[in-house]
Amino acid sequence: MPYRYETHLHTVESSACGRSTGAEHARFYKALGYDGIFVSDHFFRGNCAVPRDLPWEEWVRRYCLGYYSAKEEGDRIGLQVFFSWEESIDGDDWLVYGLPPEWLAAHPEIAHATRRQQLALAHEAGGCVIQAHPFRMRDYIRRVLLSPQFCDGVEVANAGNKQPEDAAARIYAEERGLYMVCGSDNHESGFGKRDPEVTWGIETQERLTCPADYVRTILERRPIRLLCPESRLVPVEGTAVTESFWMDDAETDPVPTGRGWLFD
Repeated sequence: MPYRYETHLHTVESSACGRSTGAEHARFYKALGYDGIFVSDHFFRGNCAVPRDLPWEEWVRRYCLGYYSAKEEGDRIGLQVFFSWEESIDGDDWLVYGLPPEWLAAHPEIAHATRRQQLALAHEAGGCVIQAHPFRMRDYIRRVLLSPQFCDGVEVANAGNKQPEDAAARIYAEERGLYMVCGSDNHESGFGKRDPEVTWGIETQERLTCPADYVRTILERRPIRLLCPESRLVPVEGTAVTESFWMDDAETDPVPTGRGWLFD
């Protein structure tokens, strides 16, 4: 029996760009027939809604309000709700799974971790890291930085991306042997507000009983189905992506990949 999960969404309680409460998200995904969602609000260096000058434990408490809202409603209506977050480091974004709010409260160093440190901290605590929408180029992103050495997989399909960005991500992940996932990057839920056809995620063959199950799915490279149109991941003639760079191991001197990715 297949199970459907949203892996990437933002709440109004915790992300400055969020437009739906955690509870509203939970009700929407339950109505769509999803089995669960991962709440992944923007973290400390991203577009977070929580003032950064608060004491750390209070900051974490407020940061988790969107998750708690979704979790309370999910428990009420029968939807699994899991905690995760999306951090921004020098413009590139990272989804961290498998670490609970209690871990965050005890590890303030994560707020300023490098990519390498972030991955090490996640692994030490039983979590994992996915590079989100790696080929996205927007006004808040300085350049496309590819860092396969600092992640456990790649979000190759993101409903907030342009189609060529996802097609390039799929080619990149396949060439580098990176595990591939999919998510909506949903900021607003509700019928009449979000098209169910562009509400994406993953489908697993086994129910995820906890975030650690998803971590094992990624690290053990278990088969999943990406819930997005197949055409989303296929290069289209006449399209292109922004110049991309390899991030070096020291995270100080990126070098051009020299690739166009879609047709080379």
